[in-house]
Amino acid sequence: MDYSIIIPAFNEEELLPATLAKLHDAMSQLPEQGEIIVVDNNSTDATAELARMSGARVVFESVNRISTARNAGANEALGKWLVFVDADTLVPSALLRQAIEALGTGDTGGGGSCIRFGPDAKESLPFALRLWNRISLGFRLAAGSFIYCRADGFTTVGGFSDKVYAGEEILFSRQYKAWCRKQDLRFVIMTDHPVFTSARKLEWYSTFGLAGSFLTLLFFPFLLRSRFFCRFWYERPNKQRSSKASLDDSQS
Repeated sequence: MDYSIIIPAFNEEELLPATLAKLHDAMSQLPEQGEIIVVDNNSTDATAELARMSGARVVFESVNRISTARNAGANEALGKWLVFVDADTLVPSALLRQAIEALGTGDTGGGGSCIRFGPDAKESLPFALRLWNRISLGFRLAAGSFIYCRADGFTTVGGFSDKVYAGEEILFSRQYKAWCRKQDLRFVIMTDHPVFTSARKLEWYSTFGLAGSFLTLLFFPFLLRSRFFCRFWYERPNKQRSSKASLDDSQS
């Protein structure tokens, strides 16, 4: 097996099918052999059933923590390369091809991708998106929506920290970049074909509330170990609004 795509999923029956359909299409255009692993992170909806129906391999993880779910998928992966994708994210065919080709050259150890939201996301989102993409490129930090790496390097650095409930992709980026430097490998954030990810959480919560949460975690990073202070990543509104950044299969 050349590569494994790992998707942590907690109650993602609404958006997961589109994510999987887009991935299957992208994978069909590659000569390398790959697999999709969906980690059912203790879902109470049809997430696991829909994943199996799509042809994905389903792994169950009872601990409801994103980093733990990612690690559970990696532990079951058969590929020599790993690609981590969020359940609400569409990966362009060209991006997956670029990532797999980069890993195959032997001079790139991994990296991430810039991200974009839907055209109908609320007006405050484009600025936040541009800010994150600049931070991602400037500091070479991969967003959790798309991370690609080598399985041996992932194992060497210990995978994602299971001590935090959020920000695990930032910690992993720092550790993995250090490993890449020692191996004389590049860590690349790709810009040509950004992933298309849902802005649903930013639509569900107020700008003031979001800013307060992020500033709290920024100045008190030890709170990342607290599920309560990281509940933004885990809670769902009582009545979930359909994501305005709908995942359109025509995006590429």
